[in-house]
Amino acid sequence: MSRKLLPVSITTALLGSAAVADAPNVAVDIAPVHSLVARVMEGVGTPDLIVPPGASPHEYNLRPSEAAALQNADLVFWLGEELTPWMAGAVETLAEGATVTTLLDSDGTVLLDFREGALFEAHDHDDEDDHGDEDHAGHDSHDHEDEHGDDDHTDHDHEEHAKDKDHDHGDDHSKDEEHAHDDGHDDHVDGDDHDHEKHAEHEGGDGHDDHGHGAHDPHAWLSPENAGVWLNLIAAQLSSADPENAGAYFANAATAREEMDGLSAEVSAMLEPARGGSFIVFHDAYQYFENTFDFPASGAISLSDASDPSPARIAEIQSRIRDEGIDCVLAEPQFNQGIITTVLDGTKANTGVIDPLGSDLEPGPALYPQLIRNMAETLAGCL
Repeated sequence: MSRKLLPVSITTALLGSAAVADAPNVAVDIAPVHSLVARVMEGVGTPDLIVPPGASPHEYNLRPSEAAALQNADLVFWLGEELTPWMAGAVETLAEGATVTTLLDSDGTVLLDFREGALFEAHDHDDEDDHGDEDHAGHDSHDHEDEHGDDDHTDHDHEEHAKDKDHDHGDDHSKDEEHAHDDGHDDHVDGDDHDHEKHAEHEGGDGHDDHGHGAHDPHAWLSPENAGVWLNLIAAQLSSADPENAGAYFANAATAREEMDGLSAEVSAMLEPARGGSFIVFHDAYQYFENTFDFPASGAISLSDASDPSPARIAEIQSRIRDEGIDCVLAEPQFNQGIITTVLDGTKANTGVIDPLGSDLEPGPALYPQLIRNMAETLAGCL
């Protein structure tokens, strides 16, 4: 009996291995997007994550294994160089033969403009809602004279971006002067250790120039609505590359979209008792979440993802906290915790840690919903 079962078991194992081996090689930039791709690929294959949890997506030096994942990729999914400016050159150089999907450029994605100033007013959210209703058509109507060029952005059309960037990693991804961290590979740095020199030209005020990489806020994954749009796009791209598993990809995407609807309802219920509370975030990354759940922040300590706020900005935030009785100031694990202590000095506001990247979560299909859930729990617990 054992002899008869053994060949069957081996055959089954080989077939299973072949199914995984036949799945496309997929590379994804950050953990939340990787989670969406992993959910669509569930049961078929596993995508590779390029920027590991805890690392800053804005400044990163590829490890050899991550460079190899890009080089071997059949498909690449990334948000775009607004979030990971260094990755444009890496994708163009290493993923030369891959189908590259830039999610921020995809049809149906709702994009929001960066907000200006340390303090957010109510009318700003109305403006964002109007922009959001335009869906991707609104994106097409915005001038990208600075660096984006045509919205007919092909998978590998990074030439214009490469010309505009002075910090291209190069073909061998050597650690250049702008991105080197001490030993050349200190990827998991805190915000206070970031190289601020390349942002110095943007530090003249609280305006748009602080952001440096375009007019649109790139943190679009914090909208479950955008995530739902991307699930279908991910399934379509995977199915095109791997028609034999198209049914599984689209079935997974449909189930995940239903789960996303349930997640949104769950988060709305979690936030309901805290409505009316006021909070300030470390940097302005959360307006997609705020708009989705109608839960606006009162301000941000820092507009830029990679620069510390000026003393004048900190004083402005402290004044707002004291004068308006702000309930909560939220820190982030990637940034300088000492600044939060300074901001809270002399106030009665609570504090908590909110994480838009899921740094402490295991990468995989479950990361995205848990990330959104954790953000809601942090907000509700702080207010």
